[in-house]
Amino acid sequence: MNVYDTANKLAQELKTSTEYKEFKKVKQEVDNNPELREKVQKFEKARYEIQIFSLKGENQDKEKVENIQKLYLELIQNDIIKKYFDLEIKFNVMLADVNKIIAEAVEDVIK
Repeated sequence: MNVYDTANKLAQELKTSTEYKEFKKVKQEVDNNPELREKVQKFEKARYEIQIFSLKGENQDKEKVENIQKLYLELIQNDIIKKYFDLEIKFNVMLADVNKIIAEAVEDVIK
């Protein structure tokens, strides 16, 4: 089996994983509700902006950080959004673990 076949098999396995299926289901639930979708998009945009500042090594605006924390606490009061965030984390942890395994396999040539 060549690397591309293995990658395609891994992609298929990811799509059939519990983490993927559960996250996809709740994501569709959020996407189908305009009010929830808008709230999640607003939060994700603010979170992205903070991440960009962090990656650039710039000091984060304390007020923005506090606002996103308040927004998060408000959003998780909704059971669907809380489940969305929980499953998003679970799915992303799985992807990070897979990436780590791949990176460790070739770390001797990418250092």
